[in-house]
Amino acid sequence: MADIMSKEKRSALMSRIKGKNTKPELAIARELTRKGLHPQRHVGKLPGRPDFVFARARVAVFVDGDFWHGWRFPVWEHKLSPFWRDKIAGNRERDQRNFRKLRRAGWKVIRIWEHQINRDLDSCIARITFPIDEWRKTMPPRTKQ
Repeated sequence: MADIMSKEKRSALMSRIKGKNTKPELAIARELTRKGLHPQRHVGKLPGRPDFVFARARVAVFVDGDFWHGWRFPVWEHKLSPFWRDKIAGNRERDQRNFRKLRRAGWKVIRIWEHQINRDLDSCIARITFPIDEWRKTMPPRTKQ
């Protein structure tokens, strides 16, 4: 099936798609800030450039769009042209490779899907804060000097 848009129109449309500071990401950032958490954002030195990083707790959070990262991809991949099928399959493979690299390096990797944020933001925040709270329990209490 051929694309219904010209190359120029498709290129202009695709260039408007944001890779960071998306609406789901901003919703997570707003809630984390409300809880007093201030993670690093889009850390390029880590595999996959996680959207949120809590370096001391070694927690990396990815906020993934349902389409671009292939939520339930096997169910709908047959509806796509070969280009898009390959593109999203490649995204999924890259994601898995990056998650493995991070886990092998001792990171806790949390993946939150766009639809999960839309459905229940509070539980998404809880998934992020739980490992951070657990890490804090292992830290010795701070002494005042």
